[in-house]
Amino acid sequence: MSFAFVFPGQGSQSVGMLGALAAADPSVRGTLEEASAVLGFDLWRLVSEGPEEALNATERTQPAMLAAGVATWRLWRARGGALPAVVSGHSLGEFTALVCAEAMPFGATVDLVRFRGQVMQEAVPAGSGAMAAIIGLDDAAIEAACREAAQGAIVEAANFNSPGQVVIAGEKAAVQRAIEAARARGAKRAVALPVSVPSHTSLMRGAAERLRERLRSLEVRVPRIRYVSAVDASAHERPDEIRELLVRQLSNPVRWSDTLRALSAGAIAQVIECGPGRVLTGLNRRIERRANLSFLALEDPASMEAALTATRGGSHA
Repeated sequence: MSFAFVFPGQGSQSVGMLGALAAADPSVRGTLEEASAVLGFDLWRLVSEGPEEALNATERTQPAMLAAGVATWRLWRARGGALPAVVSGHSLGEFTALVCAEAMPFGATVDLVRFRGQVMQEAVPAGSGAMAAIIGLDDAAIEAACREAAQGAIVEAANFNSPGQVVIAGEKAAVQRAIEAARARGAKRAVALPVSVPSHTSLMRGAAERLRERLRSLEVRVPRIRYVSAVDASAHERPDEIRELLVRQLSNPVRWSDTLRALSAGAIAQVIECGPGRVLTGLNRRIERRANLSFLALEDPASMEAALTATRGGSHA
């Protein structure tokens, strides 16, 4: 049986992430130092010591999460971990997946995602955007709440994270109206998130065009590992298609529920989260409840060892 790797995005970062893995293997810190040389600041120090506000700044979070995912992937491979049958990622995690699939070079992609964070932050005036999590409503009801709340402004579904959990985003007042509209439809919870950038909405189209220009100069190759995009829950391998997906991704919703189902549709025995935290692992368990499918996360030496043991004997080395 084969397995899938998935890579988390923004929101999984925390001060001290990678500490246990780095204590066990110095190569983890080495990957972040490689990224630091591109960025011009000490990424390992930021990740290890904070402050949290600095790590949470979008243009720093994105390269930090990319480097953390790649560091974890490199340690997996160095420990004898096999190649997965398929990779995907949530939002920023798609870039990590493509680096690990050898479709994009690490250093240039670190610089690219820093730029992505900058253009996202610049796309809307500070304080004018918002995101909110809606729990306990189906997708159609949430989309209806957004249409009702828009009133000429923009509020849209941004992340279809799992059944009954959708993140909406847009202009601040419209998002607040949509929270109220979702509550009126019976949402169990509808809460604003501490995020000012309305990612994966049409407000990001300007940022997406700036990203398109930057992507033109980046080398993109056919992935070594099958890659499924969370933009459309489909596999892609042509470099021109991948570039276009990374542009579309910025102003289109993350279809994580559909993507996880696509990943697990084959003979997949495990879905392994490669990167800090367990956010995707929690979502994945709510999406796919098959008894013969297990969900693992690589967050410390013990969980790395457990995943290595679980996947040994596969044929994708």
